Amino acid sequence: MKTALGALLLTCLSTQAFAQLSPIGFQSLTLPDPHHQRPLEMVVWYPSPTTDAPELIADDVVFTGADAVRNAPPAAGEHPLVILSHGYRGNWTNQIWLASALAHQGYIVAAINHPGSTTHDRSAQAAEQLWQRPVDVSRAIDAVMAQPDKFGATAKRRIAVVGHSLGGWTALEIAGARFDPQLFAGDCKAHPQLSSCKVYQIMSPAKTAQLTAALASDLRDPRVSAVVTLDLGLSRGMTNQSLAALPVPALVIAAGAPSLDLPAQLESADLAKRLPKASSRYVEIGDATHFSFLPTCKAGAVKLLEDDAPGDGIICSDGGNARPRGEIQQQVTLLITGFLKQAANVKEER
Repeated sequence: MKTALGALLLTCLSTQAFAQLSPIGFQSLTLPDPHHQRPLEMVVWYPSPTTDAPELIADDVVFTGADAVRNAPPAAGEHPLVILSHGYRGNWTNQIWLASALAHQGYIVAAINHPGSTTHDRSAQAAEQLWQRPVDVSRAIDAVMAQPDKFGATAKRRIAVVGHSLGGWTALEIAGARFDPQLFAGDCKAHPQLSSCKVYQIMSPAKTAQLTAALASDLRDPRVSAVVTLDLGLSRGMTNQSLAALPVPALVIAAGAPSLDLPAQLESADLAKRLPKASSRYVEIGDATHFSFLPTCKAGAVKLLEDDAPGDGIICSDGGNARPRGEIQQQVTLLITGFLKQAANVKEER
């Protein structure tokens, strides 16, 4: 345990030192989509040789942002790519803490706003196209790889997807998992208290035969070489067969704090039991809640959230007697970087 904590501290100190010496680049853009009328907002963090002073990105009255240099030139060489997928009603800022940490360690990191299920776009028509979420991720991969002059060159055999909540479902789908709407509907009758079932009902992604077929289709992108889920939802609708045959390594991280609507044992732990043991890993963080994967809240944030929408103050809550959220996120970052390096080494050996 002491060794693990020591390694964690060393990694955190090294990351902080790297951040002070070498700012990272940041760019935002919109990806057009003439075919499905689904333009995507995307942001990218990336290593850069810039010496310009950074500015705080996505820093507001509730959440702490992260330093980066807008429109900085990219660093030379190839870099592994990570795509971040947010949860229902979330947005690209939700895992800014992870994006910043990974970029400082040499990763190109892109995050997108999924139409219909993001903070500022809850269009019912876009939301019901749940199957488009993995397609959104593929479009982000296309865009980053096509612009090495902007973000740096992508190491083609090192492309990972990290998703929180509904984003975790998205990550598994693009890795090769298959969703069975009928299976999920039946499971929700047995577990109607799960937030996954409530969100699914709101989105209505299988209300027509066409939508059902699209949702159950193979949405895999073979360029994705590893996936990470952060307290995911909707996993109970994924088929045992597709999970047992998942072709890429998977890291499943669960919030272990007691929860009635998203209990680890019915979502992340249940998923992990159905994944290949040789290529998957399950970690449950006992003092983390579902919201521990969002940015650190500022002083006074709870009151602001409660004044705006009573009950939303829970967003700033972690488990009872929890460590500061920043420490939980440092642990998560260490788990993810270690996993991604191991996954890359396994691919090289093959």
